[in-house]
Amino acid sequence: MSERLRSDFWVGAYIRRCSSEGVVAMLRRRGAAEAGAIMVKVDRLDGTATLYAPAPQTAFAERGIDRLFARAHTEDAIAVIDAEIRLKSQIRFDPDLWIVEVEDRTGRSFLDLDLDET
Repeated sequence: MSERLRSDFWVGAYIRRCSSEGVVAMLRRRGAAEAGAIMVKVDRLDGTATLYAPAPQTAFAERGIDRLFARAHTEDAIAVIDAEIRLKSQIRFDPDLWIVEVEDRTGRSFLDLDLDET
């Protein structure tokens, strides 16, 4: 099994990927450079957002994917204020957390998703 890509490198590449698609993505919170967990908030710019968190490692270990994400709530989208409350809670739980925010009216995330979790 190969070594996992550092979180800081992954975040930089992810932000560039979003930019290449014409979508604004920004780093909101820098976590631990080597192995901090990453959460992505996709703001649909209509008062709703979707939060993505790391999928369980068992979901992607066999697929050869470096990072796999799952929606952090059961609904397709939640109110932006609810997303912010969840992010603050996660920061209290994990001070090494990275947060990336994407702005896309159609809700595109450009993430590898664990479709069993969504």
